[in-house]
Amino acid sequence: MNLSYDKNAAVVLLSPISTDRLQNQDLKKWLTQSDITIEDRPKELLQRVTKELGLPYPKQGLGALRMWGQTGDRPTNWVAAADPIYLEPNLDYLCLHALDYKGIPSKQMRTLIDHLQLTLGDDSDFGFTSLASYSYLYSKNMITTASMPAYVLNGQKPNKFLFIGDDTGASRNLVSEIEMALHEHEVNITRLSSGKLPINSLWLWGGGMAPDKITRVQPPLFSDDALLSGYWHSANAEADSWPGSISECLNRSAAGFVAEIPELYDGEDLFEECLFELRVALRSGRLSSLTLLFSNGLRAHVRRSHVLRFWRHKFDMLGGRGQ
Repeated sequence: MNLSYDKNAAVVLLSPISTDRLQNQDLKKWLTQSDITIEDRPKELLQRVTKELGLPYPKQGLGALRMWGQTGDRPTNWVAAADPIYLEPNLDYLCLHALDYKGIPSKQMRTLIDHLQLTLGDDSDFGFTSLASYSYLYSKNMITTASMPAYVLNGQKPNKFLFIGDDTGASRNLVSEIEMALHEHEVNITRLSSGKLPINSLWLWGGGMAPDKITRVQPPLFSDDALLSGYWHSANAEADSWPGSISECLNRSAAGFVAEIPELYDGEDLFEECLFELRVALRSGRLSSLTLLFSNGLRAHVRRSHVLRFWRHKFDMLGGRGQ
């Protein structure tokens, strides 16, 4: 981060916002007065945060960074994230469905990864492993992978995002073998019988080596996201889990901070409670500015002086702007 950054600014990441979800009229008016924009193309969480803070975005090794965030230790091998997906066949194309780890019983995922390791893994070359709620592909040699996680591409055709690079033949062969190994596996038979989408492939992304650990000035992070935590660990910066409230983030930070509200806890009450606490912190001068990054691509930048924009009254967050 640029050493001249505003140390009293906060960046907060939240789940999607809509006119139906946000009911409080005062909060609607407050957000209407902010500078609201929308992303022109999909970006994953770390990419949005580093752009906002002026920090360097890793060119490779996102899978290794995520593992670093989970364990607290820097991986020394080449690593790629291997996330569960369902590829829906249509007449002339495939549609990618990202499957949320939180909705998959951990036993099911471990069973599939153990099966892939047994049938495809080669300890002398590459293999598959599960770590808590996530899965990874590790290798002694570089393998071409996608650059973005599956959740960014949910509902899209995966072809143009699959394997960025020149040497993709080995990667495509590996994915084909993964899909054959998962086809009609007992876990997927169970999922189908209970009305769940099968896990018929793995999305390999973010392959590479973890960066060397450095020391870089960054605001404190409060997040349960493993990739964000790994990035902060790699910079020897302060990182802690989500403490449960914005007020606790304010108590634990001397100035500004970055906070990510996990969707697991992000009910309607907490959503508005966080916005209320942020508005109070801004109006009291505890924060000089605030940037809200919603997971549906909307960005709201708020300053204390924006309260003077009293002429703005139309709330159209779904359109990406307040007028």
